[in-house]
Amino acid sequence: MSNFSPHRVQSPTMKSNTSVKTFQNLDELSEAARTAFVEVANDAIQYRGRFLVALSGGNTPMKLFEKLAGEKLDWSRVHFFWGDERCVPVDDAGNSYGQAKKIWFDKISATNIHRIQSDLEPAQAAKDYAATLKEFSGAPLDWPRFDLVLLGMGDDGHTASLFPGSPVEVDSPTLAVVANYQGRPANRVTLTQNVINDARNIFFLAVGASKAVTLKKVLSDVYTPAELPSQRIDPKNGKIVWFVDEAAASLL
Repeated sequence: MSNFSPHRVQSPTMKSNTSVKTFQNLDELSEAARTAFVEVANDAIQYRGRFLVALSGGNTPMKLFEKLAGEKLDWSRVHFFWGDERCVPVDDAGNSYGQAKKIWFDKISATNIHRIQSDLEPAQAAKDYAATLKEFSGAPLDWPRFDLVLLGMGDDGHTASLFPGSPVEVDSPTLAVVANYQGRPANRVTLTQNVINDARNIFFLAVGASKAVTLKKVLSDVYTPAELPSQRIDPKNGKIVWFVDEAAASLL
């Protein structure tokens, strides 16, 4: 299995399944994440015949996606999913699938891309996506055990579309997110921590000084998952690697 190691563990209070790598800038961070991504992918293909990955949206992972677009992986064995999605048209700048498609999906078979149907209303899109996940599940799960889940973290500690104040205990693999967030309707679909926490590997990508205070809180031993949804991510039998720049790591 993967054996990449962090540059340094930042906090003595972190759980044993969590490590942090720090980098000077986004490009250096993205190159390290590319190397780790490829290693996990090759391991999954070798040992299980396929690589199941859930991607994240936003600006931070785009540099990683650009680097992966030129990678010589066996893409026919890679299946793409998403951790969350806005229910907007694919050509909308906020659509995570649309962002990734512009960069590197020209070489990927459409049958290997399992996007959230963002043209549907959130409740129906969440139901549809749960059914898609079930197609890739193995007993006793109703969803796949992802080889890798890519996540980001907002300044407020949210990840995917699990926002502060959202329910901590959920019994479903997906959720429609329609409550107002930062003064506007969220109108999204998200994986829940139930699915994410079954992953073998979870990579958080976080950059910028605006993340520093929250990152310190998330990695502390003070557990406030209602306030900091990123703390809900705690894989049962997997590991978390944080890829952060020096600005985000400045308070660790």
